Amino acid sequence: MKAIVIIPTFNERENIEKLIGILENDIFPQIKNYEMGILVVDDNSPDGTAEVVRDLMKKWSNLDLSVGEKEGLGAAYVRGMNYAIEKLNADVMFEMDADLQHDPKKVPDFLQKIDEGNDLVIGNRYSDGGSIPSNWPLQRKLFSITANLFVRFAFFKFSIHDWTGGFRVLKKEVFLKEKSSLSKFKGYTFQVSFLHKAVRDNFKIGQVPFHFSDRTLGDSKIAPREYIFDLLEYIIIARIKELERFIKFLIVGGTGFIVQLITQEIFARIIFAAITTESLRDGFSAGFGAEAAIISNFMFNNFWTFSDTKHVKQNSNFFVKLIKFNISGFLSVFIQFASVFIFVHIFGEDIAIAGITIKTRIAILFPTIIFLIIPLNYLIYNKIIWKTQHLKDKK
Repeated sequence: MKAIVIIPTFNERENIEKLIGILENDIFPQIKNYEMGILVVDDNSPDGTAEVVRDLMKKWSNLDLSVGEKEGLGAAYVRGMNYAIEKLNADVMFEMDADLQHDPKKVPDFLQKIDEGNDLVIGNRYSDGGSIPSNWPLQRKLFSITANLFVRFAFFKFSIHDWTGGFRVLKKEVFLKEKSSLSKFKGYTFQVSFLHKAVRDNFKIGQVPFHFSDRTLGDSKIAPREYIFDLLEYIIIARIKELERFIKFLIVGGTGFIVQLITQEIFARIIFAAITTESLRDGFSAGFGAEAAIISNFMFNNFWTFSDTKHVKQNSNFFVKLIKFNISGFLSVFIQFASVFIFVHIFGEDIAIAGITIKTRIAILFPTIIFLIIPLNYLIYNKIIWKTQHLKDKK
């Protein structure tokens, strides 16, 4: 297995020689099960960073250099990872800053996590012993911590503690899967977007706690506008896209609820009006109403919500999927029948809520549908009927 430490640089002449020396002399000799190498990805640094690396290449044969135009951190990593895979035959690739803020001593720990079966391993500054510099101004500490908390809450991925850090290692398969959608992220948004896409595609993520050291030489490359506004833009757009299907699902569900309510009342007031046992009458009416909603939901979901699953639809015709949809929806019908039957049996035909009398069969529909039917149906539709996970894997 070959592991390449990719180090993007722009005006890092003061740091790069020291970092390479630490890796080559102190860290790499400890690693026995990987062939280690270094690739410096320089963005035409005017301070002569590339010249320093070229001189060091005479000493270390496992040191390489890629020089290109300055297009941002993300573009540098994409260029570097392509180079590492195509020209250096890398199996595993590190992301590491040149300014010694990423502790080189943690490199073996990252590789250990890869050996344990993880596909991408991130450095963790915010839990399990990880930390940020104590001498940072309070404003910078708050910004760093708040930014990561915001991403965690925005994506509902609380198990990952450090989304914005750039100290990572990944298998080449992760990059090859995601690289086509990474080229447009030219700044620090690259780190969040890369990790987000890897999580979305079910790659196994590991974490290594480390202390993030403060820069002692050179200047920081963080641009506030890029770091804040571009990141916010990515997160908002990504969440809207992720929730698009669910929003459509809710709209269809709302339409189905209206169909269900109307059908249920028709059956309760007209068709089953002769049934004297209230719980049975209202239970059966709820079941027929649920079936009407199932047919309505199937029609709208098939042609709108899940319209992008064409390759799945080709495996069965419309009527086969409708039957399949009804079979999977039987549990929803039963739940609604049982809920109405039980609550009407307990509370009677009418129930008073906040001083307002309402039909029990109608009142119980709202919590039943919101807390039981919607989550259950969304799971069934994604995993069984339209198989959106299968769709995602094919992209």
